[in-house]
Amino acid sequence: MKQEKFKVLLYLKKSSLDKSGKVPIMGRITVGRSMIQFSCKLSCTPSLWNPRESRLNGKSREAVIVNSKLDKLLLAVNSAYESLLERKQRFTAEDIKNQFQGSVETQMTLLKLFDRLTDELKMRIGIDRAAGTLPTYTYTQRALAEFIKKKFNSSDLAFGQLNEQFIREFQDFVLLDKGLAMDTLRHYLALLKKVCKIAYKEGHSEKCHFAHYKLPKQKETTPKALSREDFEKVRDLEIPENRTSHIITRDLFLFACYTGTSYADTVSITKENIITDEEGCLWLKYRRKKNELLARVKLLPEAIDLIKKYKDESRETLFPKQHYATLRSNMKGLRIMANLSQDLVYHAGRHSFASLVTLEEGVPIETISRMLGHNNITTTQVYARVTPKKLFEDMDKYIEATRDLKLVL
Repeated sequence: MKQEKFKVLLYLKKSSLDKSGKVPIMGRITVGRSMIQFSCKLSCTPSLWNPRESRLNGKSREAVIVNSKLDKLLLAVNSAYESLLERKQRFTAEDIKNQFQGSVETQMTLLKLFDRLTDELKMRIGIDRAAGTLPTYTYTQRALAEFIKKKFNSSDLAFGQLNEQFIREFQDFVLLDKGLAMDTLRHYLALLKKVCKIAYKEGHSEKCHFAHYKLPKQKETTPKALSREDFEKVRDLEIPENRTSHIITRDLFLFACYTGTSYADTVSITKENIITDEEGCLWLKYRRKKNELLARVKLLPEAIDLIKKYKDESRETLFPKQHYATLRSNMKGLRIMANLSQDLVYHAGRHSFASLVTLEEGVPIETISRMLGHNNITTTQVYARVTPKKLFEDMDKYIEATRDLKLVL
């Protein structure tokens, strides 16, 4: 195919002077005999404009900012042109505009694809996806929409407008502008990466934008299992009868310590999840909200007592539901009342079950993994930290087992 002459011209639309004395910057793409105009979505002070260089003169704040945005815009236009050339098919100036600027009517756009994936996810909830997955899609899409509006003054972007610079600037927006944590950013970027891969696979994008971009490393946190002393303080804490909400929170937390359930699972289990085996022992069997994997654990007497304490035939669940924000607030109050040496969060109950209640009492880690509903024992190893007591006991067993061995050189 013969390569057509390609040119991009930037100019001022002087007839549209705004109240601040600035005029819009326009663009014109020419390919062969085809030509099309577009708005750069930028404006500047007319006296600073250099028509020969298609940029602003000087080093003022306005000049530096506008010139930087113009450079990115021209880079996007040229990138769209090169992308269309690679197809080795005839194209026009309008095709270049649609490629770099995006046409919502003719192309699959970033947020439009997010909408489609979100709708597909909603249909799969309760089948092979947990309801807790949906908020991640919602919050990520909301953050992207805010960023696109702020950065591009647009409601959406075509995949042809994306590049790794977009990803890095979105990262700065999430961390600096919105003040969110690195772990939250990692969730957002992981989902954005997934959407970009789907767009590339389906032909909506000419490039896989995450091909050379590494996600931030996941922050490694120390498991927050309670010490034996702190666990007993919470268990034996005498809470005034008028503090009903704190009593419920403490009992829900203790149930997690005795069974390894997360908060979402604790407040969702019903009588159908309690199974009696051939020997008359009670078992808790349930599908985890997080990943729908089966978890099963033999109920300790303490856990059975808590179930009996809150037995209510008019309620479907075994325990009363408590708003998570209330529970978190109450956990802080329990820490103060019990004078604990560390922060108290609900998930510490799951960690405590894995270490204090099971591993320290000699339960094999493979069994603990089944109890917690893990599909990878590596995950269980993070929960089940080896306590000093367990370490000394295992060393004593090792010494006893190797007492009669002789070293032969």
